[in-house]
Amino acid sequence: MKVEMEALEKKQDMGFGEIARRKKTSWCRRVFTVKYKSNGSLERYKARMVAKGYTQTYGIDYLQTFAPVVKMNMVRVLLSLAANTGWKLQQFDVKNAFLHGHLEEEIYMEVPPGFNFTIEERVVCRLKKALYGLKQSPKAWFGKFTKVMLSLGFRQSQVFQVVILIHPKPIS
Repeated sequence: MKVEMEALEKKQDMGFGEIARRKKTSWCRRVFTVKYKSNGSLERYKARMVAKGYTQTYGIDYLQTFAPVVKMNMVRVLLSLAANTGWKLQQFDVKNAFLHGHLEEEIYMEVPPGFNFTIEERVVCRLKKALYGLKQSPKAWFGKFTKVMLSLGFRQSQVFQVVILIHPKPIS
């Protein structure tokens, strides 16, 4: 866990400092999981720091949330269009997706228990990038993802915001 905290600080995803006036801190917890290979043997141990988003208050800590979810009917329509027009479909998984989104709001988090290494009494973590568990993490990640895809020449559907295509014709 100490390695993860140092990595977050090194990548400048968070910094240590004093809390700003009229701001409150969120709490976090550690989540430990064991990953197994397909044959059942041990692959690795995984530790992740997760924010306790339920401690956030609407209007103070965040103003909007967004969950990029596509409906099954839209998947069927896309598959039908792809089959009839010869489109190539591509799907991928982004590892640690939420950790790539930049936060617009100032979010402060208590230093996790057990991390007293050279940290004074009232020092907190100021998050610069999203963390799992925050209410605004999906919105921050999807905003960055969309920006990158549009810069690569893709187009976003005006009707279904989660559908991003590359096609020579305008999409409505």
